[in-house]
Amino acid sequence: MKKFNKEIINGVTFVDGYLIVNKQYSLPKNYGNGLTEELQVAFFNMQNAALKDNVSLKIISGFRSYERQKEVYESYLKIDSKKSVDTYSAKPGHSEHQSGLAIDINKDDDSFIDTKEARWLDNNAYKYGFILRYPEGKSEITGYKYEPWHYRYVGKYLAKKLYNNGDWITIEEYFKI
Repeated sequence: MKKFNKEIINGVTFVDGYLIVNKQYSLPKNYGNGLTEELQVAFFNMQNAALKDNVSLKIISGFRSYERQKEVYESYLKIDSKKSVDTYSAKPGHSEHQSGLAIDINKDDDSFIDTKEARWLDNNAYKYGFILRYPEGKSEITGYKYEPWHYRYVGKYLAKKLYNNGDWITIEEYFKI
């Protein structure tokens, strides 16, 4: 069994050099200031490849500051129970959007399921270094419902491993966290 190297640098957890943020691992309030350049270049390349297949991709939500995520989370609490909100919205400091490595593509609701764009992403995003962060059937592992629009940039090497020939593995499963 492979052992992974976990380290905390300035309040940020990394496993084998990959930034980790989820329900257990948070980011400092002041972390992040926008989407990373690496993500932006990879998305541009993926977007152009998708266009060749007549699929249009656009980022509808990218970087969110701690304060913005707090506003989002609290707005959901006004209309839904905490238990329910916690299945589809991250608490401030626990959102991958704050890392600058996560994006929502085209839509951020269940109407995106079974669209040609969702299918294209599911089959191709890994080629550009993106992973489907909250795959179907993995909510007990990630703590979040299936979100076919939420992609995380991890680079091509890890993305190919997590793609797992179409049977997505979560970051939590792969790194055993």
